[in-house]
Amino acid sequence: MTNLLLMLGFFIVSFLIGYLLISRIPSLLHTPLMSMTNAVSGVTILGALLLFTVPGNGTEKLLGSMAIIAAAFNVVGGFTITDRMLGMFKGKSKKSSAITTQES
Repeated sequence: MTNLLLMLGFFIVSFLIGYLLISRIPSLLHTPLMSMTNAVSGVTILGALLLFTVPGNGTEKLLGSMAIIAAAFNVVGGFTITDRMLGMFKGKSKKSSAITTQES
């Protein structure tokens, strides 16, 4: 029971610190931040997979499964959003070079 309370307290403190830090980041740095979030989710997936290598009860397996699903969803969504944002920058450079070519 003590371990559960310790982990819950650590989670709450981490959540609050993360929220305070992320809320102060300018939108210009969103893409690098999303890439870092993808890396953290990858570590979460590895940790949850390691959970399945040791004997445990059903609750631990259920929480591990939920962690894998949530982190995988975050990784896929993060890469999709990052790709779309980078595509927006590529689209602007192609249009501007086409306009420059037509003006010449």
